[in-house]
Amino acid sequence: MDRWQAMRVFVKVAETGSFASTARQMHMSAPAVTRIVAGLEDLIGARLLVRTTRSVKTTDAGSRYLQDCRRILGDIAEAELAAAGHYAEPSGTLAITAASMFGHLHVLPLVLDYLDAYPGMYARTFFVDRPVNIVDEGIDVAIRIGHLADSGFTAIQVGSVRRVICAAPSYLEKYGVPTTPADLKHHRIVVSQSAWASPEWRFAEGQRVLVDPVLQSNTNESAIATARAGWGLTRVLSYQAGPSLQEGALQVVLEAFEEPPLPIHVLYPEGRQAPAKVRAFVDLAVARLRGNPLFN
Repeated sequence: MDRWQAMRVFVKVAETGSFASTARQMHMSAPAVTRIVAGLEDLIGARLLVRTTRSVKTTDAGSRYLQDCRRILGDIAEAELAAAGHYAEPSGTLAITAASMFGHLHVLPLVLDYLDAYPGMYARTFFVDRPVNIVDEGIDVAIRIGHLADSGFTAIQVGSVRRVICAAPSYLEKYGVPTTPADLKHHRIVVSQSAWASPEWRFAEGQRVLVDPVLQSNTNESAIATARAGWGLTRVLSYQAGPSLQEGALQVVLEAFEEPPLPIHVLYPEGRQAPAKVRAFVDLAVARLRGNPLFN
């Protein structure tokens, strides 16, 4: 079986939702298209398409395989153009990962603008608050907050963020402003479990305080909303509280005791050999993130 041609046929069937339409567009007979897809399913050992009298749809396995096929075919096309001396336009599927809240607030808008700029592209976002193995999970670009381990990947720093303790002005007026980390023991604390697995808060010059949170939330958004309501103090990354700080709904305390800022990097595996789809997104992300005052 010509695996490359079989992938092209499968992708076209999935996109058109029709064997007959695929046959016409690819100048093949309908039985030939059917045989190729069936052969591909036999080779893989999984059903890729569900056929009904009205339509053809991908199975769960087929949807995942469709993304991989688009990426592989895009890489092949780009390699051929590069070998012929032409600059390749971005093509295929781009997979991007970032922390959940950072991804929704700052990476998703980049992805949408990227897709508008390159209408033939597809994208897959993976926004989670856990380490992601870029290679094993097929990620093209990662936006990482924090110090990086030595991986051999290309990393471009685009800014930094701070860990900030903040509260609503109404809370500080009622309960007072803490002047040292030790004062936190006399305040109501709200924590986000997604951001802080340990109740120990660290500060500059090795200072540490074991906080006793009255309220634990599973999201940063809930912790920030609770602080905005004037209920207590919370500790989050500066970009997460950025809009509330700009509005004056929250106020930073203990700023003089903060740890050094955490760097933000755009990370990708291939370096100078990165495909056009990666280079184009990295260029966009670096320019936009470096221009964001929340990160500088």
